[in-house]
Amino acid sequence: MTLLAVTAAAALLLFLAARFVPGGKKAVLYVLLILVALMMLLPFYMMFVMSTHTTSEIFSFPPYMTFGTSLIPNFIRMNEAVNFLRAFANSCLISFCYVALVLFFCSIGGYAFAVYRFPGRDALFAILLGTMMIPATAGIIPWYIMMSKFHWVDTYRALIIPGCANAFGIYWMRQYCRNNVPVSLVEAARIDGCSEWTVFFRIVAPILLPAYSSLGIMNFVNVWNDFMQPMMILKSPRFQTLPLMLRSMVGDRGTDYGALMLASTCAVLPLLIAFLCASQYFMSGLTAGAVKE
Repeated sequence: MTLLAVTAAAALLLFLAARFVPGGKKAVLYVLLILVALMMLLPFYMMFVMSTHTTSEIFSFPPYMTFGTSLIPNFIRMNEAVNFLRAFANSCLISFCYVALVLFFCSIGGYAFAVYRFPGRDALFAILLGTMMIPATAGIIPWYIMMSKFHWVDTYRALIIPGCANAFGIYWMRQYCRNNVPVSLVEAARIDGCSEWTVFFRIVAPILLPAYSSLGIMNFVNVWNDFMQPMMILKSPRFQTLPLMLRSMVGDRGTDYGALMLASTCAVLPLLIAFLCASQYFMSGLTAGAVKE
């Protein structure tokens, strides 16, 4: 009841401020955005806090809201339970190789659909868009059969190569090229004697930097967090990725949640760092893709 009364009082104050205080609507909007941001950040904060406590402290009531002193013991127990550095290196290798190939193949595919005129272009692009309507889970069994025929089971190649030219990435780059790459600029470069690869790498690619950042972050997050495909294709423990490693830390006879929370924190930090480093280009890439010609 106390929480309900506090919530009702806060809502009433926000309504009065928006109604009677000059500039109150903007202030209320800022307050609401701050509250929503805090709600989004709270789970991450609690994960960081729990990574410094023992399992008994994590399940205590009321919960601890400040950092504890068990960070080093949790780190030792985490490395005793799993080979964290190996799993981290596997996830980095797969994610970086996959993102690099996606950015290259999707950018040249989107550039070709946006700039070149060839017979059947629109029909081919429509078929490409149609593949986006097929659920990804519908292709899991054919994908696994193909990987087994290629003898790619228990290899990194099965997680990197098949999706490096995906339909969404080509569509994303095609839309960005249509809105931001002037055809006259490409034609001027051709008149000056530039080859097609020179035009793409020296003129078009720098313009695509915001689109690269947005597409790269989205694919990096998807591959980094992927659990189902690595679980199906990777058999050896030395090829384990971070999601598989985290699952292996959940035991039937008890789980060390302090070590598990520390491993989860270490798995999330690269995503946060990647987003913070490319956030400016990420937002500009999203907004540029929403502008009509």
